[in-house]
Amino acid sequence: MEILKRDSLIEGGFAGLKEHRLVKDPKIFGTKENNDGSWSGLANFVFLADARYMPYGETHMHSHQELDIVSVIIEGRIAHQGSLKHGTDLSRNDVQVQRAGGEGFSHNEINPDPDWNRMIQIWVLPEVAGQAADYKLYKPAAGETTRIYGGENNSDTDFPAKTIIDVALLSNGQQIEVDGSYLIYITRGKGIANNESVEDGDLIRGNTIKFEATDDVQIIVVHTGQKYNEYK
Repeated sequence: MEILKRDSLIEGGFAGLKEHRLVKDPKIFGTKENNDGSWSGLANFVFLADARYMPYGETHMHSHQELDIVSVIIEGRIAHQGSLKHGTDLSRNDVQVQRAGGEGFSHNEINPDPDWNRMIQIWVLPEVAGQAADYKLYKPAAGETTRIYGGENNSDTDFPAKTIIDVALLSNGQQIEVDGSYLIYITRGKGIANNESVEDGDLIRGNTIKFEATDDVQIIVVHTGQKYNEYK
């Protein structure tokens, strides 16, 4: 098991936000981008940034094609503008997934408040090219794990893919176990991963993990559909 500390990386940024880029996969960023200590991704998961928006900061309107973008709100609010579900308001724990496909989409994410906020942005490359643009808003519940991307291609799956992303809101004592390759990012609270203490801002990777929350915890789990257990 390896741990990457967010604050070991240099904080960059653009427009109205500051961010640490923890995952920059060579498939789209090139082989030299990880020289700063960031990691490559897993399967089609290629990018993760931990962003802090300035008061009233925004990304400004821009466009994407053939990219699936996941936004996880950690603290504060986001006012979403763009060609998909314009005017949606996002708050703490909400998750927004935007699929560009071949159709593409444009968007601008805005901090509507006078305080700094925090949002995780994840990029995933689609497995099938030329799909229609799509949008989904998730509201994960406390004490539960919510599948927000990936899984079997059936009527219960919004964005079927072999790359799977779950968001878990765990209480003290709840556990998650993954048997297979994974990347886990802790975005709130503390816990024990394979008998090692971990906390907010830790990115963890390996081939098997047992994680137990020792606090109210929010984590993002990226895996590829191996054995996955949640113990309440």
